Amino acid sequence: MMMKISVLSFLFMSFVYSEELTETKPNIIFVLTDDQGRGQLGCEGHPWLETPHIDQLFKESTYFSDFHMSPTCTPSRAALMTGNHPFRNGVTHTGGARARMTLKAETLPGVLKELGYTTGIFGKWHLGYEETYQPQSRGFDEVFIHGYGGIGQAMDVPDNKYEHPIVRHNGKFVKTQGFCTDVFFDQALAWIKKSKGKPFFAYISTNAPHGPYIAPKDKREKFKKLGFKSNDAGFYGMIENIDDNVGRLMVKVKAWGLDENTLVIFMSDNGFASLVINEKKLGQRNGKDLYAYRAGLRGYKKTPYEGGTLVPAFFRWKGRLKEGSEVSALSAHIDLFPTLIELAGGQIEREIDGRSLVQLLRNPQAKWDDRNLFFHIGRWGFKTKPDDAKYDKRVGKAGFAVRNSKFRLVNHEELYDIKNDPGEKNNVAKQYPEVVQEMQKSYDTWWSEVRPQMINEGHQKMEPNPFHVKYRKQLDSEGIPLLARPPL
Repeated sequence: MMMKISVLSFLFMSFVYSEELTETKPNIIFVLTDDQGRGQLGCEGHPWLETPHIDQLFKESTYFSDFHMSPTCTPSRAALMTGNHPFRNGVTHTGGARARMTLKAETLPGVLKELGYTTGIFGKWHLGYEETYQPQSRGFDEVFIHGYGGIGQAMDVPDNKYEHPIVRHNGKFVKTQGFCTDVFFDQALAWIKKSKGKPFFAYISTNAPHGPYIAPKDKREKFKKLGFKSNDAGFYGMIENIDDNVGRLMVKVKAWGLDENTLVIFMSDNGFASLVINEKKLGQRNGKDLYAYRAGLRGYKKTPYEGGTLVPAFFRWKGRLKEGSEVSALSAHIDLFPTLIELAGGQIEREIDGRSLVQLLRNPQAKWDDRNLFFHIGRWGFKTKPDDAKYDKRVGKAGFAVRNSKFRLVNHEELYDIKNDPGEKNNVAKQYPEVVQEMQKSYDTWWSEVRPQMINEGHQKMEPNPFHVKYRKQLDSEGIPLLARPPL
């Protein structure tokens, strides 16, 4: 689904919406973590994880308590970039050709550029590795990314590491210095410092805390001394390292005089990793046992339950958004695109799946019509026809869900009253047959709409990998230069 965007003058916009949000184009810093999910922060109730800087950001933010992503990363990113459901973008998987975001889509950075912004991405893209699908072709001016889904994965630079990773910077591969998350924030901060004076969109998309679970040495050792095994030490260490970097970011935002004209957003791309699913004992501190914490949620990444889709969502804009204010309205990844375009002075002229959250940012208790949101795991086999995976939860290994403000329907078999049972313990499908029927019907209608737009189905992996080809060509011809850490 394509859409047309037009730029509205600020004079006109000031009559449409309150001046507090639209009298100036805010700089936008969007921090998106990988597989962190809900509950893995002190401000979200975690009993021992130390995240003071993100906790402070939370206190200074308007936060959305019922904000959802897709159950896996590529689909979520496609929705964030377009305002449309992943399947409508052609994205039905996290690997190979089926993770390519349709070239017909107008993207968030592309539209923001039309509205006068400069745009930069730092970290993970994961929406196609051919040149036409890479971020420099989708609206980003500054591009500093690792390959595909994760550092060191098969489609990334061969033998890449979390420490001193090789990164592609504006078309050229460079060897960096430091831990990956530190490196991404370093480059983002250097670019932000250089971009002052023109509205900017900085998309900081971390590889952490995605597996393999490798944290910087100081964080890793901290948790190992508490008795944590390697993977657990890596997962929680990565989160605390992200927190350190968010702290660095906010110090610079304030020091550089950007505090009052910069919107800072913090989210995770999907539910928490399966590492968290069992509330197992991990270690001990000061004589107190430390257990994994899952915020009372059922499910995790790659499942159709709340634990697979519910994520943190904080919006901080000093002096413009109310600090410590909760928005309980049902919201999702598809809503970010229209929200930021509206704040930037644009207008969406065609129907998209998402809704602008501006009215809720202005007034958290504003009227918000209910709707059904759709979550399908996707990831069916390459030889499987999508329609065979529409209902069969065994095909995709996990299935699908429909969610409105009160209920969550899972695989057409389970219905949960989320308002009264957020942990999804009691299946109430028999008590509410009319709700099940309505949600089933809405799912069928939705599927018939998005099915023709699954344009990547039937495509296998591209061989040879275009990312690898470019890396090896540069390696053989000129080598991989060392990129010095920028002064900040």
